[in-house]
Amino acid sequence: MDHDAGVSDSGDSGDSGRRAVRPRPVIGILHPGAMGVAIGSALKPVAGAVIWAAAGRSQTTSKRAELADLVGVPDLAELARRADVIISICPPHAAREVADQVADALAGRADRPIFVDANAVAPGTVQGIGALLGEQQVVDGAVIGPPAWEPGRTVLWLSGRAAGAVAELFSGSPFEARTLGPELGTASGLKACFALQSKALPAIWLEIDAAARVFGVAGELRGELARAGVDLAVELDAVRERAGENAWRWVGEMDEAADAVAALGLPDGFSRAAAEIYRRAAEGTLP
Repeated sequence: MDHDAGVSDSGDSGDSGRRAVRPRPVIGILHPGAMGVAIGSALKPVAGAVIWAAAGRSQTTSKRAELADLVGVPDLAELARRADVIISICPPHAAREVADQVADALAGRADRPIFVDANAVAPGTVQGIGALLGEQQVVDGAVIGPPAWEPGRTVLWLSGRAAGAVAELFSGSPFEARTLGPELGTASGLKACFALQSKALPAIWLEIDAAARVFGVAGELRGELARAGVDLAVELDAVRERAGENAWRWVGEMDEAADAVAALGLPDGFSRAAAEIYRRAAEGTLP
């Protein structure tokens, strides 16, 4: 399979009548957090407008969107009425709720927008969103990398019948868009596998450190690990720096990754345990 960035012909999409996006589309972002603002900013050169729904958002979110020169509209109903493409980028545990809200807001609209679920969710979650909003209108997205303000660090993987059309919007942007074919869930499956490495594995260092301190052998353990070539302090600093204030968000991502592997009949305990570790870290209850 060819995973060329920003390219998806009819053979790749599996549908010769694949969805297209009109020139200078209106693009709605739900919601402009750090990643959402980066995505919205990346799309401004090709969009007629990049809009976001202001109702219920915090002052911090509003300021972030204002600094990025995104256009605020009063609420989700207005965003759903105007947008040609809607991109959902929210905490993983809220992805289905956001899709439900969009479905309600789109009631009565004949020309349905493309809906990109760019959240770290299980394939089953995005497939359920496809059943809700229409499989041909939904694109499964997986962002691997930080909020992209310069090229070369972040890839946006896309799958679904309209994946190619969405990838084209990101051509020349800091996000390298690559397509994975017409099936919803493929991009999310890739993200779940990556998350097992990037978030589930590092969680073990937090648990090792917590257990050693409760046992009263933290210093001895660090010495033994050092003899094995492992610097526990470095490992802990790395995971704490990455998790930081995002530990609560990683809980949902680990739960979704667990659902993804469980659906394959594989053990899901790695991700379930990581979710609990990050939950306790966020609550401040990890020893």
